[in-house]
Amino acid sequence: MADELIYEKKGNIAYITINRPEAYNSMNRAVWDGIINAWENVRNDNEVWVAIVTATGEKAFCAGQDLKEMGQWMAIPEAERPPFPIPEPNPMKGLYVPKPFICAINGICTGGGLEFAMACDIRIASENAKLGLAEVKQGLMAGNSGTQKLIRLVPFGAALEMLMTGDFISAQEACRIGLVNKVVPLADLITEAEALAQRICAAAPLSVQGVKETSYRGIEVSLEEGLKIEAEVMDRIGHSEDAREGPRAFGEKRKPVWKMK
Repeated sequence: MADELIYEKKGNIAYITINRPEAYNSMNRAVWDGIINAWENVRNDNEVWVAIVTATGEKAFCAGQDLKEMGQWMAIPEAERPPFPIPEPNPMKGLYVPKPFICAINGICTGGGLEFAMACDIRIASENAKLGLAEVKQGLMAGNSGTQKLIRLVPFGAALEMLMTGDFISAQEACRIGLVNKVVPLADLITEAEALAQRICAAAPLSVQGVKETSYRGIEVSLEEGLKIEAEVMDRIGHSEDAREGPRAFGEKRKPVWKMK
């Protein structure tokens, strides 16, 4: 059987690909284990500066949790069940990596699939993508960060409409409300994601990570506290070798050589 989660590296970019097109790229335990390992690999590899997350096929990015596997788990008597199929911490809850993740959404993106996409920092969608959190139509609710991430990414009313109806929205509507950054033809999706990744790679990686850290920490606190966080991180980055390399390269009219230290 082919790997159900593929991890590859090209230069300073890591590619994380869910590979279960026959199951709409739904998340079983093998996919979850692969995701956790991929996030840790990105975190620990100094040669990786940006990651692109996508899936195989042209129909679905991810249809969420594998309900067949979930049903099998629920059929086991409670006292005998193994751990819940969704591990914690995971990228949606508690597994923070300071490097940027770009999600290339290549089709249906629902439930845990949308929660996974929202665990990334920037989202690009193909024109055929449809996004939604349909758990309420199944007697459940988004429970792996969905209610909390969506209200932080889009206008509150738009988030509540998606969460309360469980309806899908088009890629174009997702872009209008800010859930995705850009919509492109499916054939151009990875090219667009790679172009964005290369633009990010042109910047100092420690600086990019500092921006991510201050932004995610700052959005949860007051402006006053956020400014303190910004000053703290700026002071740390200002003492790096790359902070000296940037102005030096500018003065010498050459591209900077980032060392990530």
